[in-house]
Amino acid sequence: MSVAVPCVPGRRIDLGDLHLHAIDEGHGPPIALLHGFTGSSENLEELARGLRDDGRRTVRLDLVGHGLSDAPEEIDRYRMEACVADVAHALQILGLERVDLFGYSMGGRVALALALARPDLVRSVATVGATAGIAAPALRAARIEADEKLADSILRDGIGTFVEHWMAQPLFATQRRVPQAVLDRERALRLGNRPHGLALSLRGMGSGAQPPLHDALASLRAPALLVAGAEDPKFVAIARDLANRIPLARVRVVASAGHAVQLEQPDALSRLLRSFLENPHPYGEDHES
Repeated sequence: MSVAVPCVPGRRIDLGDLHLHAIDEGHGPPIALLHGFTGSSENLEELARGLRDDGRRTVRLDLVGHGLSDAPEEIDRYRMEACVADVAHALQILGLERVDLFGYSMGGRVALALALARPDLVRSVATVGATAGIAAPALRAARIEADEKLADSILRDGIGTFVEHWMAQPLFATQRRVPQAVLDRERALRLGNRPHGLALSLRGMGSGAQPPLHDALASLRAPALLVAGAEDPKFVAIARDLANRIPLARVRVVASAGHAVQLEQPDALSRLLRSFLENPHPYGEDHES
């Protein structure tokens, strides 16, 4: 069954050798939202709408190789350092001098890297299901090998086969609670991506390919909110480890949610994000929401 995906408003931001697609809406203090691997700015529409209702300007970016942004053939354009520089450049073109960041999964890794690279630009950073890369060399090597094989399969088998495989992962099993119409839309948005863009994203800035950030996190001065679903224990543990490394960090664990909290428990995430943005300094202990 085909699912109609609405026409996307927005603008193409010219970075010289690359264009990124952005959806810039609302007025007030700005927050930039970064999607996960295989996603796009459209995946964060509901979250952005709630933030605008709270008086925020929301900027949703399609990362390189995703959505309506360019998908160049050169792998260097997909390195984490290049991605971070491009996002920072795009935000500045949009006139943003100080911004809150939200990132899901891959977008969370980009958000943490950007907060470290450009502390002048980032007021705070919130993530869902994010890591700081992989610190252990053996684990990094294993992840790079796995991502290389996955990239090969995307190019060999096509986007349709890959998306079915991707959405069937145990990591996303908890999404059974999500209405089918929502899952159908997620699938349709993923199918809109280009195979080589996804393959190069894995090879250039997968969690194994990116430089690990763990040792640098002690220098992160922006307050950080690290969110994970209670039914995603691996990422709960990762969030707590990251919080131990970041000076101004808090962890929040959302009940009845897995990896994609923004999809499975959007209201709970909106409440957590609203509270954090109103008062971004750490408080309290970890708890389920």
